[in-house]
Order: sequence, then structure tokens, then C-alpha cells
Amino acid sequence: MNNPVEIPGIRIVTVSGRIASGSTTLAKHLAKQLNWKHLEGGEIFWEAVRKKLGLDEKDTNLRPDQEDRLFDEQLKKILEEDKNIVLETKLAAFNAQNIPGIYKILVLCDDENGVDKADVRIDRLVNREELSVDDAKTEVLEREANDLEKWRKLYVKGDQNWVYWDKKYYDLVVNTFTHNQEESLKLVSEKLKLE
Repeated sequence: MNNPVEIPGIRIVTVSGRIASGSTTLAKHLAKQLNWKHLEGGEIFWEAVRKKLGLDEKDTNLRPDQEDRLFDEQLKKILEEDKNIVLETKLAAFNAQNIPGIYKILVLCDDENGVDKADVRIDRLVNREELSVDDAKTEVLEREANDLEKWRKLYVKGDQNWVYWDKKYYDLVVNTFTHNQEESLKLVSEKLKLE
């Protein structure tokens, strides 16, 4: 096994993105390039909770609040203590505020005017997960709305303008509408001075 790539001043890279924006693909490729561990928050934690409670992925709003708080405590512990990890979860950058050694990447799928291309994200889910168009729309639109409703209530006192993809939380924004997989990884590599 190759040694992990050391990046001066960076212990963890977080990758966050809207559903089907390309964050998982980027995180996996980056982890492989760095020879770091890829952790995907939803797979680690939410799958067990979801199955235990009998919920669909989109049912964020039905999940008990204490489950979210427990997840965030575990996430912050990783962010504060671990290293050589590419951590992929929607709230990673939000939770990493003021924690040193974290490089935060946002993955979006926006047109040239900065407007989200939900139709492209839905199409990606249809093709990747072999979902029906209706199921993909539910996943992208309903789940995202449920996520925001819960997190606004828990973390920002109900602020209806808050979104986790606010660029102020991030060191780098990658737009997968204008960059393919290889270009996205190259952009990140250049910013991290890996090339």
C-alpha cells in the first residue's frame, strides 16, 4: 500500500454537494489520488438509522433530531482528531468552521448564471441509480427540501435563506455543469498543489 500524500496544513478534505452534483465521484477519485480514506457520512451513519426507523432516504424531516445531533457530534470528532481523510457529507464544511487543517470543497451543478441545474442532477440520478424520473425528482427535490427544513430548524434558528451550499463555508467551488470528472479532479489537484 502506498503512503498517504501529505499536504502541508491540511489533515482532512471535505467534499459537500447538492444531491447528484458529483460530490461522491470527486471525493472517491481524490481519496484514491491522495491514498487517503474516503468516508461518506450517509453510508456510515444514516443507513443504519434509516433502516432502524423504517424511513426512506428522502424522509429527513421524520428522523428524530437527536439522531442528527449525534451524527454531528461524531462528525466533529472526526474533523478535530483524524487525518488523511476525504470526508464527504453535506454538512461537513458547515461543521468544520473554525477547525484548523480542513480544506473544504463544494460541488455544484450550476449554469453560467449560477442557477442550479436540477434537471441535469435528476438525469444523472436516473442514469446512475436506474431510477424512474419521478423517483429521481423525489430524491433531488423532496429530499433536499426536507434536509433544509430540518437543518434550518436545528442549526440556524429557522433562517429560511440558509443553505449548506453557501460559498462562504468553502475554500473551493467545483462546478460539474462546466467541468467533467477529470477536469474537476484536475482543478482540485491544482488548488491543493498536487501536480
